[in-house]
Amino acid sequence: MSQALQSLLDLLDLEQIEENIFRGRSRPAIVPRVFGGQVAAQALVAAGRTVPADRPAHSLHSYFLRPGDPGVPIVYTVDRIRDGRSFTTRRVVAVQHGQPIFHLSASFQRHEEGLDHQAPMPAAPDPATLPTAEEQLPRYAHLDPAVVEKFLQSREAVDLRYVDDPPYGRFGEPREPRSQVWFRTNGKLGGAVDEPLLHVCLATYVSDMTLLDSILLAHGRGGWAVNDVVGASLDHAMWFHRPFRADEWLLYDQESPSASGGRGLGQGRIYTQDGQLAITVIQEGVIRVPRTP
Repeated sequence: MSQALQSLLDLLDLEQIEENIFRGRSRPAIVPRVFGGQVAAQALVAAGRTVPADRPAHSLHSYFLRPGDPGVPIVYTVDRIRDGRSFTTRRVVAVQHGQPIFHLSASFQRHEEGLDHQAPMPAAPDPATLPTAEEQLPRYAHLDPAVVEKFLQSREAVDLRYVDDPPYGRFGEPREPRSQVWFRTNGKLGGAVDEPLLHVCLATYVSDMTLLDSILLAHGRGGWAVNDVVGASLDHAMWFHRPFRADEWLLYDQESPSASGGRGLGQGRIYTQDGQLAITVIQEGVIRVPRTP
């Protein structure tokens, strides 16, 4: 296991300071605020710590309320909404400086047999044939080396490979509003940490990294890497359909059906390498073009 992955696992290992109250810390992000995927993943950890292990998470719905301060801890308070015979529901509020910065509702379900169908996995190249971030990012001579360094540092724990150029790779050229990436943790999970909740939380963490890319592609924008838009996540929803492992390749197929009013919608499907639809993700974000003075 890489040191970067161990650091991410430590980040998700929240400190319990009272019943239903947990504390988490942050790590540096590309922008000077707490990375949204981190807050969502930590909130799901907090919720999951209050649920029996035989009830995996099946969905989450969340709102980003305020920018998080990476310099101070985040306190997560869990409200045990309901414990039913089949489903368990939790609500989590993340607080900094006495104010809520994030709100999450999550549902957990005991295993059941039932009807089964799925959308087919789209075509995608083998991830082994695609460049790593360390190989790809230095190719873009127009990017500030400091930005490249921040990107690489923020993704050390995750092996994330774009099928095509990311928005900042060929900005100024509108493309189809669709993006594909393969991802997995940078190292295998095992031992005491290898539990279903952790894999779900790791996928939640990664799911916020690239989902708004397809919006930028439609307008030829490079995003935060070249400072031609101002963006932030507004809400985030996930449905976990089938078991998966975050340390095995997952295909994240993303598209944007709409952008208007300073907001853009991204939706994605995450498949296992053998074609099982594991997760559906939907997110809306603020996408604003800076005004020219």
